[in-house]
Amino acid sequence: MVLWYNSDEREGLGIMENFITANYHAHTFRCLHAQGTEQEYIEEAIRLGIREFGFSDHIPCPFKDGYVSGIRMTMDEARGYVETVRSLGERYRDYIKLYVGFEAEYIPEFYDEQMLMYYRLNCDYLILGQHFLCSEERGPYMGTKTDDESRIRSYVDTVIAAMEKGSYLYLAHPDLINYCGMDSVYDWEMTRLCRRMKELDIPLELNILGMGSGRNYPSERFWRIPGEIGNRVIVGLDAHSVAGIGDFASYGKCMAIAEKFHLNIINRLDI
Repeated sequence: MVLWYNSDEREGLGIMENFITANYHAHTFRCLHAQGTEQEYIEEAIRLGIREFGFSDHIPCPFKDGYVSGIRMTMDEARGYVETVRSLGERYRDYIKLYVGFEAEYIPEFYDEQMLMYYRLNCDYLILGQHFLCSEERGPYMGTKTDDESRIRSYVDTVIAAMEKGSYLYLAHPDLINYCGMDSVYDWEMTRLCRRMKELDIPLELNILGMGSGRNYPSERFWRIPGEIGNRVIVGLDAHSVAGIGDFASYGKCMAIAEKFHLNIINRLDI
């Protein structure tokens, strides 16, 4: 297996120069809606010149009513996930630094048990991706269109409460909330969010998957605000397949947003 290429080989293979060298947002087959094994992801990341790579599969939830999620591993499967990444970290340690953690929603009823699991497994980090405001079986998904002011207000309140816990490395796709109501409401709530994240020194993620899959994020409506406030911004692949690691076209579009709004892009995080 070729683990990396010289500059001429990279150009011939269409590998983008100045591509990211660190990524902390990736999902594997374990979340039931992505494809690819950890090893496949690692070898592709090395091939593309990425030097730090974090796995952040969706955190298991300790459901109490028999509900079975279709978008995350179970609590019992978490140990195998962590042990697999640790083993591969040793195998590939001369080529890449690997981390293992979870992308989590802040759901107060699950938080304590999830954090106990996190510490018992000796994970490296959590990122916050607030897909739901409560347990997923009760919904709604935050990417669903709404003009309900209470929903965007609750989203911001929940994210702020989560980050004040001090448990999360950064805020994934902060513009996931798909509020289609008045601009004045959106601007007020997102400004409130960004200002508090700046005070807490929490980076915001510019999400490549959202760009490539045509989701409602990244949103220029949102990114104007952290551009003005000066939040730190990390680019995240949010890879759900091996091919998603090298989505240069979507990366370029994200960088155009960063340039347009003069975003404070950071290249890596200390874990």
